[in-house]
Amino acid sequence: MKKFTGNCLITAMGILPHDNLEQAMDVALSVDIPFWPQLPRLSFYEDMYVQISEHFPGMRVYEDQLRVQLSQPAFYEELMDYAVKSENDELFKLSPAYSVALDAFLSRDLSAYYAIRGQTIGPISFGMKITTEDLRPIIYNDDVREFLFDFIARKVNVQYRQLRAVHPNAFVWVDEPGLEIIFGSFAGYTSDRAKKDFLRFLEGLEGPRGVHLCGNPDWSFLLSGLDLDILSLDVFGNGEIFSRYAGEVKQFLDDGHIICWGIVPTLTEEFSAESVASLAARLEEVWDRLAAKGISKELIVSQAWLAPARCCLINADGHATVENAFASLRAVAEHLRKKYGLPPG
Repeated sequence: MKKFTGNCLITAMGILPHDNLEQAMDVALSVDIPFWPQLPRLSFYEDMYVQISEHFPGMRVYEDQLRVQLSQPAFYEELMDYAVKSENDELFKLSPAYSVALDAFLSRDLSAYYAIRGQTIGPISFGMKITTEDLRPIIYNDDVREFLFDFIARKVNVQYRQLRAVHPNAFVWVDEPGLEIIFGSFAGYTSDRAKKDFLRFLEGLEGPRGVHLCGNPDWSFLLSGLDLDILSLDVFGNGEIFSRYAGEVKQFLDDGHIICWGIVPTLTEEFSAESVASLAARLEEVWDRLAAKGISKELIVSQAWLAPARCCLINADGHATVENAFASLRAVAEHLRKKYGLPPG
């Protein structure tokens, strides 16, 4: 599989706070590696947990209550019908009711971009959040767990093919915000079991393997033994802890993989306290700590992408801070490219 170029190219998470598709598309297309935006303020069906649930047997969306839940009896009742319909890839495509952006994104001329990206919620996070009628996460049901890993893999593969049809350098990453939960003693779904399940899931993906999360798991889980192509993280909030895994980070980069460093905050209070210079310096502090532990700075920057630190839907100013964060991200990338003699994005 082709290795990606780093060189401080910029991308971002899929969720945007906009309620206007064209405005959101303008933001999504303003980065080096654009993405189709998810717009939960526009519709509950744009929520990433709801999006992936389309055509999942037994899954029920209660829009008036803003929740998704699995009916176990309906899951087993609908499996036969699913088995027949799943022979057609159309079943796994996001419909316009669940995403206003995907088809619009695919219809654009994206040929000038280095790469394009899609995204979906990952199976561990989905399985930990969505519950059955007894409020038990579906990941604890052996039958449902096995099904959901396969179901989401098929969704990822179909989305990848759609993206690949319009751009030769396409990929889909999975968002795993709930991944850090499995490292707590109360989780009931062990990290060892999760890693086996997740590895099998990744092995079933057709395109490059990417994971994004804003949380703070045991980073060894993702850096070693999964052969990820891309790891995206919130380094603004978790940089000091992440840099403690220097050995695993070095091996990850030595193997030619990309780390996407989420450095620009999108929360108004955090963003207003920073500047382009302070954000670049903050990121370089992390890189310097890794360099002090034997990782070449040249290697780090040559396999680095940059991104906002995380998504944000709660700012009082709507999408203004987020758009300003994207502008700052471009400026941080330009500053670092110039400093390290990298080609322009």
